[in-house]
Amino acid sequence: MGDMNDSLDDVRTAELSGRLDAVRGRLDAAVASAGRPAGSCALMVVTKYFPADDVRRLLTLGVRLFGESREPEAGRKVAEVLADWSPADVADVPVFDMIGTVQSKKARSIARWARAVHSVDRPKVVDALGRAARVALDEGERAEPLGVLLQVSLDGDPQRGGVVEADLPALAEQVSNDDALTLRGLMVIAPLSGDRKHWMAESARIHNAFREQYADAVELSAGMSGDMEEAVEAGSTCVRVGTAIMGERPLLSQ
Repeated sequence: MGDMNDSLDDVRTAELSGRLDAVRGRLDAAVASAGRPAGSCALMVVTKYFPADDVRRLLTLGVRLFGESREPEAGRKVAEVLADWSPADVADVPVFDMIGTVQSKKARSIARWARAVHSVDRPKVVDALGRAARVALDEGERAEPLGVLLQVSLDGDPQRGGVVEADLPALAEQVSNDDALTLRGLMVIAPLSGDRKHWMAESARIHNAFREQYADAVELSAGMSGDMEEAVEAGSTCVRVGTAIMGERPLLSQ
């Protein structure tokens, strides 16, 4: 049985490796095409719905940045992975960010494991994350403030989440005034309709204007497998890729 499991592991690892190499190739080509320095856009592998064993496989393939969007699934998975991970040095420790909609009641658990939250779009969520991060800091569950990226709505559709550009300053001030939080930048999800290049250009414009007031908010989390090239051209510092690397969701999660 052990040999069979090892064989299955080899098949899955090889599958992930091939897809990961293809996405890394696309990202590297996009960065070069945009005239940007190599490595200036991070690849976040979105592992929601997939087990801790897949995260472990990705660790062996050199991945260190992961995105999760479901709590408490994420918290359990992160704890399981970190419990048996012995990095060679601090720089080798895997990092997990929250990229999905945040429920205020789950802020406490998110603050235990997330480096940053990419999907902040309401004052209530800022309050909840700030309180949760303060407790986590006080209890030694985290060593630094919780990073915050404000999710921007490009088309004003409330169903897709995000805050419109005009409301960004108030939310940014709320984050900046909480010393348990750090304002790191903006996150966008391009609308399904319309030209992808247009939406990413609009994201770049909003981010550049935002940085005139918040110079340290340098991150722009933008782009997924379908619009990676357009996002990189627009200055994305992090693309979030799930299915193109992980494959289709496990049946139990559909």
